[in-house]
Amino acid sequence: MNIINVAGILLAIAVLVVSFVWGNDDPAKLVDVHGILIVIGGTGAAIGLAFGLDKAAKMVKIFFVGMFKTRVMSHDKLIEEMMKLGEAYRSNSPQLEAMVTAIEDPFLKDAMTTLTDQIFSEKKLYKVLLTRAQTVYKRYMDEAKMFSACGKFPPAMGLMGAVLGMIALLATLGKPGAEKNIGPAMSVALVATLYGIAVANLFIIPIGQNLEEVATAMKTKNMIIVEGVRIIATKANTIELAEELNAYLLPSERVDWKSQAS
Repeated sequence: MNIINVAGILLAIAVLVVSFVWGNDDPAKLVDVHGILIVIGGTGAAIGLAFGLDKAAKMVKIFFVGMFKTRVMSHDKLIEEMMKLGEAYRSNSPQLEAMVTAIEDPFLKDAMTTLTDQIFSEKKLYKVLLTRAQTVYKRYMDEAKMFSACGKFPPAMGLMGAVLGMIALLATLGKPGAEKNIGPAMSVALVATLYGIAVANLFIIPIGQNLEEVATAMKTKNMIIVEGVRIIATKANTIELAEELNAYLLPSERVDWKSQAS
């Protein structure tokens, strides 16, 4: 489980709860079922209409998988693992098959399996792996952008709730004692706007940005794998492999191959 993302979600919930309670004599006034139904139901309907019900349902899976399960392997650990795989491949080690089976990263496992199957030439292998990496990035980025696009719906639904509340309020003006209800009615009308702003800016938009960051990090990770497998296919030594893959990293992030070799 991605603990950092879980902590972020819990922090967002805590901020929302504290903002409801802090400085309010009666926090229950901020709880309005009508406003919740308009914002949540309206947002769900808008998402379904915009992207289709199948993709709207898929967004639930995107949320749970992207936020709680997806963790991009650290680049230095990845390069170290590829050094071991490269040495096993170069020396035709009998342990190579077991090492490939034990790989946890799905893209690396798929790439190494394709290499060991020896279906493609080195040039064709690189082209195929590059296409796979680009396909994965595009799919992840499309899902992230779809999630981010949904951030515009809750505020709009909240505004609609506020307008409905104001219409109901104005309809009562002119009746005896209506002036006493103006303040309470306006506060209730604005609650829906609060819900919409909170849902969009504390949850949907940040989650969409997080998913985009994950997609970018995964692209970098997969490109390291593509380049690494290309080098492994040439049976280059592990030092050359490490140095070429270190080019993707900042100096402070690079693998110290000298310590690995010692």
